[in-house]
Amino acid sequence: MASTGPGRAAAVLGRPVTHSLSPVLHRAAYTALGLDWSYEAVDCDETGLRAVLASRPDWAGLSCTMPLKRAALAVADEVAPGAATVGAANTLLPLAGSRWRAENTDVAGVVGAVREHRVTPLSATVLGAGGTAQAAVVALAALGLDSCSVLVRDPDRVADLAVTAQRAGVAIRVAALNPGADALGADLVICALPPGAGDPLADAVWHPGQAVLEVVYDPWPTLLAQAAASAGATVISGSLLLLHQAARQVELMTGRPAPVEAMRAALRSVVPGS
Repeated sequence: MASTGPGRAAAVLGRPVTHSLSPVLHRAAYTALGLDWSYEAVDCDETGLRAVLASRPDWAGLSCTMPLKRAALAVADEVAPGAATVGAANTLLPLAGSRWRAENTDVAGVVGAVREHRVTPLSATVLGAGGTAQAAVVALAALGLDSCSVLVRDPDRVADLAVTAQRAGVAIRVAALNPGADALGADLVICALPPGAGDPLADAVWHPGQAVLEVVYDPWPTLLAQAAASAGATVISGSLLLLHQAARQVELMTGRPAPVEAMRAALRSVVPGS
């Protein structure tokens, strides 16, 4: 259960984790909410996760980044429907009796970023097949789509995403990733590729009226984002995904509405252009 009592602690866990901007966002939220809470970055891999969970009794919640998103599901006593659908969790919430509940707020991050730009897509394409792509496919279902294209570098490595899509009720069409792919003309394109992997798509034909969500936010803008913006497309920075997923985490941990604008201001102070 969420608690707003004094002296609570939260953290982001992962390896590597020193680069995480979660402390910036969560600390800004706690200050705006008047909470005397701490939020730290804790280096941790799958083998150390249970020890961290048991390390203190005052956890308010934990954010989990790579490589812990699947491990977080395994240690949880309860799994929220959204996390079960994605097949990964980025949030652990303490329950009574030293028990934990797994949640996934990456889906809320994608949905929030798209809706903030008032984008209502009738067609969509996801680039990539990793964990972020899985969350993106589930987000498309929340946005009202029942199908999408998926462009990948290796069509043989889409098994996990295919399972996620089936659970979400989204039919996927898989094709090879290349700048000439017709699917890049969709109303909404979500680039869920690692930094630099989307650069060759700067040569694709982007157009006004479509929206491109580039999950990479550092460095910004990416070559893909620059090309899409120059063509008149609405470009959505991955920093917005980060903001909205963190805001949902704050709500889950505190039980109170997230101070999104205070969090946005804190993010802009460290990520120019966000």
